[in-house]
Amino acid sequence: MLMKSQGAMSSKPSDEGTPVSAKIRERLLAARKRFYANDNIADFIEPGELERLLDEVQVKMQGVLDSLVIDTNNDHNTANTARRVARMYLNEVFRGRYVQAPAITEFPNAEHLNELMIVGPITVRSACSHHMCPVIGKIWIGVMPNEHTNVIGLSKYARLAEWIMGRPQIQEEAVIQLADLIQAKTQPDGLAIVMEASHYCMAWRGVKDMDSRMINSVMRGVFLKDPNLRREFLALIPQRS
Repeated sequence: MLMKSQGAMSSKPSDEGTPVSAKIRERLLAARKRFYANDNIADFIEPGELERLLDEVQVKMQGVLDSLVIDTNNDHNTANTARRVARMYLNEVFRGRYVQAPAITEFPNAEHLNELMIVGPITVRSACSHHMCPVIGKIWIGVMPNEHTNVIGLSKYARLAEWIMGRPQIQEEAVIQLADLIQAKTQPDGLAIVMEASHYCMAWRGVKDMDSRMINSVMRGVFLKDPNLRREFLALIPQRS
């Protein structure tokens, strides 16, 4: 019986040498889930795997530096760059892909608030999914609650925005993702979001235009149906600069 057990154990396929990124990808494919640059995949990352993923990204980032013909063995400025970049991507600028949404406590609208509320400007930082260059800007959020709306703290809007923006994004899709998230959590009569941002894929490369910005908006519910309310929201946004 012991020999049979040992034989069964030895014949069991081992995934010890499989990269952690491949394991995560297999789970996503098995569940038929998307894993685009701006998708959150936290549900498919098991405990301890994020640190192993960091190690894997470090190795591959070192390969990039080697292919760029940078002598990281002797150049003191780039000696630990591969690790720093891996940590930056996974733990900071793309963190919104790999961790669960921030815990948000929702309260009933006990006072039956039904007046326009505006939150902002909220400073947001993201990265263009085309060139991985920074996207830095501000967001204004307008909410028209009703008696059934869930109320969340003002700082929670900033936390939700940070989570959505912490992924390689294009601005148009980022604002829609944020609107979907806030709408699902608060269920207001209307939701309006305006984002203005500088894109370093234009400022740092390409046309190298330092002054251009992109402004876009999403209007939901009464903000879409009532032009007067929409004008009021836009008029109450402080002068953008």
